[in-house]
Amino acid sequence: MRGTILRLARYGATRAIFLFLAVIVGVYVTVMIANMGGALDKMRIAQIEEEIAVSVGLNPANKHMPPDQLKALVDAMVQNQIHVLGLDQPFFPKRSFQYLSNAMTLQLGWAEHMVSDAGSRTVRLILLERLPYTLVLFGTANLLLFFLTLFIALFLSRRYGSFLDKATIALAPSSSAPGWFYGLFLILIFAAVLKLLPWGGLVDAPVPATTMGYGLSVAKHMLLPVIAVVTSTFFANIYAWRTFFLIYSSEDYVELAKAKGLSSQEVDMRYVLRPTLPPIITNFLLVLITMWMGQIVLETVFQWPGVGRVFYQAIQFNDTPVLIGVIVIFGYLLAVTVFALDFVYAVADPRVRIGASGRR
Repeated sequence: MRGTILRLARYGATRAIFLFLAVIVGVYVTVMIANMGGALDKMRIAQIEEEIAVSVGLNPANKHMPPDQLKALVDAMVQNQIHVLGLDQPFFPKRSFQYLSNAMTLQLGWAEHMVSDAGSRTVRLILLERLPYTLVLFGTANLLLFFLTLFIALFLSRRYGSFLDKATIALAPSSSAPGWFYGLFLILIFAAVLKLLPWGGLVDAPVPATTMGYGLSVAKHMLLPVIAVVTSTFFANIYAWRTFFLIYSSEDYVELAKAKGLSSQEVDMRYVLRPTLPPIITNFLLVLITMWMGQIVLETVFQWPGVGRVFYQAIQFNDTPVLIGVIVIFGYLLAVTVFALDFVYAVADPRVRIGASGRR
C-alpha cells in the first residue's frame, strides 16, 4: 500500500511538473507574439509622444511658451511616462520574463486600452464581467450538443444501415462550416426576413424591469447563436460517435450479452458505454474548459458581450495584458484537465493503472 502511494505521488508530481513547464512555454510564446517580439514598444512610445505633444500644445498655459522650452517640456513628460511604464528597459529578457512571471502568478494587472462596463481597467474584472455571458451561451450550446449527439449516435449504432443512419452520413459534411457561417443565414432568415427573433445582443432595449422578463429576453437573444453552434458540428459529432460505438458494438462480449437476452438499453449501458467512458470523459471535460473561451467571430456576429468578443477587441487594440490574461487562464484550465484525466481514467477503466512503471 505504501509503495502504491509513493508511486502515485511520484507519478503525479512528474506529470504536474511537465504540464506546468508546458504552460510556461505556451504563455511565454504568447507574450512574445502579443508584443511582436518587442516591436510593439516602439509603437507605444510613438503613441505616447503624439498624445503628450497634443496635450501640451492644447494647454492654454503653454500658449506663450517658447518652442525650445515647449519641446523640452514634451521630452521630459515623454521620458517620465516611458519610465513609469518600464518601456526604457529592454523587452528581452527583462520585461518579457517580468510579463511571464506576472502571468503565471495570475497578477494580470491593468488593461492598456480596454475598460469594463463599470469603468475599471483591471484585467481580472474585465474578464469576470464577460465570463458569465459566455458560460451561459456556450455552456447551453455545448452541453446540449454533447448529450444530444452522444445519445443519438448510440441510437444510430443499433440501426446500422437504416435511413436515418445514411441520412446522418450524408449530412456530416455540412458540419465543415463554422458556427458564425450558419449564424449569418439564421440572422438573415429569422431576423431580417421573418422578423421573429432579434439580430443579436444580450437583451432587449429598454431592459425589462422584472427578473422573469429579463431572463426571457436573454433566452430569446440566445436562441439563434445556440442553434448556430449546435448546427455547425451536430452531424459530424453524431457520425464520429456512431462510428466509435459501432466498433465496440461488434465485440464478442456484446454479442454474448445479446445472446443472453439482455435488452438493448442494458447492452448499451453496460457493454458499450462503459468501455468507451475514457474518451467520452475526455471530450466532456474539454467541452467544459473550452466553453468559457467562447468563439471570437460568432460572438462578434451576434454582438454577444462574451470573452470571445473581448479577445477580439484586445487583438484590435493590441491590449497585451488582456490577451495574456485569456491565454494563461485557458492554459491553466487545460493543464489541470489533462492532469485530472489520468486519475479519472483509472477510476472509469479498471484496465488503467497510474504510475505502474510500464505495467498495465
